[in-house]
Amino acid sequence: MTNPMKKFTDYLGLTESEEIEQAPARAQIAPVARTKKKEVDSPVLRSVPTTVSMDRIINISPRVYSEARAIGEYYREGNPVIMNLSEMEDSERKRLIDFASGLVFGHAGTIERITAKVFLLTPPNVAVTGEEKSAAAQASLFNQS
Repeated sequence: MTNPMKKFTDYLGLTESEEIEQAPARAQIAPVARTKKKEVDSPVLRSVPTTVSMDRIINISPRVYSEARAIGEYYREGNPVIMNLSEMEDSERKRLIDFASGLVFGHAGTIERITAKVFLLTPPNVAVTGEEKSAAAQASLFNQS
């Protein structure tokens, strides 16, 4: 007769058991393979794969802070998000900007101010380029100078 502790560790798969492998009437439990944990080479872990195709830009105009969850879910899927915060109160607007800043920092993305109350959140696989203000002002059709 074997030790009860040995049976228990065999049952959990912590040790190899010849008795379990030879018993046809009992349910057979394969021992758990033990592997070494691999070290991660890069300190930055990205949850959004770089092969995500950008097929849309999400435009959200939240009115209350509780709508931050929707912004986070769209952003985590790899979609750029435009936040129009013009319909929010100042205190909630600040909270939402703090939330969005943490969101993009955690996913290695960027946040850019478009206007005083409109922000663009871009995931790490999306690059935003812009013209310099002087070049844009020179090319303006409404330049009155």
